[in-house]
Amino acid sequence: MADDSTLAIRLIDIDKSFGPVRANRGASLEVARGEIHALVGENGAGKSTLMRVLSGMYTPDAGRMEVNGRDVTGWSTARAIDAGVGMVHQHFMLVPTLTVAENVVLGRELTKAGQLDRARANRDVAELSRTTGLAVEPTRLVGELSVGEAQRVEILKTLYRGARILVLDEPTAVLSPPEVSELWTVLRQMRDRGETIVLITHKLDEVMAISDTITVMRHGRTVERMRTSSTTPAEIARAMVGRDVQLAATYVAESSPGAADSSKHLAPSTELLDVRDLVVSRGRGLDAVRGVSFSVAAGEILGIAGVEGNGQTELLEALAGLRRASSGTIALGRRDVTELSVRARGDAGLSHIPEDRQARGLILEYSVADNLILGQQHRFTRGAQLDRARILDNAHRQIEAYDIRPADPAASALALSGGNQQKIVIAREMSREFQVLLAAQPTRGVDVGAIEFIHARLRDARAAGKAILLVSADLAEILALSDRIAVMYGGRFATVLPRAAANEEILGPFMTGATPDRAA
Repeated sequence: MADDSTLAIRLIDIDKSFGPVRANRGASLEVARGEIHALVGENGAGKSTLMRVLSGMYTPDAGRMEVNGRDVTGWSTARAIDAGVGMVHQHFMLVPTLTVAENVVLGRELTKAGQLDRARANRDVAELSRTTGLAVEPTRLVGELSVGEAQRVEILKTLYRGARILVLDEPTAVLSPPEVSELWTVLRQMRDRGETIVLITHKLDEVMAISDTITVMRHGRTVERMRTSSTTPAEIARAMVGRDVQLAATYVAESSPGAADSSKHLAPSTELLDVRDLVVSRGRGLDAVRGVSFSVAAGEILGIAGVEGNGQTELLEALAGLRRASSGTIALGRRDVTELSVRARGDAGLSHIPEDRQARGLILEYSVADNLILGQQHRFTRGAQLDRARILDNAHRQIEAYDIRPADPAASALALSGGNQQKIVIAREMSREFQVLLAAQPTRGVDVGAIEFIHARLRDARAAGKAILLVSADLAEILALSDRIAVMYGGRFATVLPRAAANEEILGPFMTGATPDRAA
């Protein structure tokens, strides 16, 4: 590793606990100036906690923190920002009632006659958006943005503050392949200027593509440091999980579901989900979904790819009953459920993994046990009361089956890492009785071992005759699991292809609105 004189970050023996949960246990990190450093590990390994200690959000219980050779142990968020340390969080820290530009300049506002100079803010943010490739309209309200668009705002906000040490927590989870390439260009330019980037990610292809060095954490400790050029994805995964892991990218290349005989899915004989001419409003007189029609058969996974903000969120929310459709019909089996409530659709056989686990999938103040029965409380009653014994028994079974950490049914969901929060949602929705599963970003923010497990559960559900509608910003995931693939652009399906006819080169242009001759 680098000698002390070239280190931008040096964290030594950091401890951090939250009640009985020890998130960091003597964790250490060294990152040189002018390098891109990947911080990897399983969900709950302590990565985000360690970086929140660095960024001043948390005060360490023990240990020493140095930035550019200066002792900054226990500094505040404000001091970290002033020193050029910025963190883009996995869960957004934006004000939904303000515009994109207002969020980006918040705390660094330029004024004119004592008032915020909105015109200047809009121009500055538009220019930053253009130069970074992180496209977002400065005048839109953040509360109206998709998850992917909000992620872009978080990155823009940190770059606007002049960060020279930039921490990115799962930044590409909601970006398309072209947008990821644009972000890599920005990060390499920062590195070439001598700036320092720490990238928290579960995507090992990203680690290999963009990082110079790697630190692996497990159970709150630093277990290994390595140079990217001297290792492999399999070795990184083994260090993360403590065992050999079947990596999704290798598995896709060898055996892609549906690839052998995708034609059998082109004319489904048993349609469990049928959507006709669906129109869903985004608000302000704009339609997010524009007359979409499709069906998903028993034993089929239909994958929907596309850049976030093209109607995927509104489509799934309308199917789940969270948003009212302007027109069109939704049928489960042969039953029209267009006007039914969320609970009635669940009773009719619909299960839903929402894209935003915190806003739609969990009540963070509730315990793990209570979150594991959300939407199904009526199935866990004895008389007029909740049956606490059954709820606890269910929690123990799901915690063990899905490796939810910490393994404490009484812990609040708020105390868990993002990946373990996702496991709660996955466990709940896939353990209930369902015929149709709406899976939005099912592996967002989870580690390689959990991805392997979740993908296996989705394939098991398909083999059991379930119909699955999979929406994912991870094109590799779409290609790994889907029998047919649709690309959503501008509220419509730009194309629908059998898996055997699809790859990243063919799908990518459709995701950005282009339709090359070969794809057409």
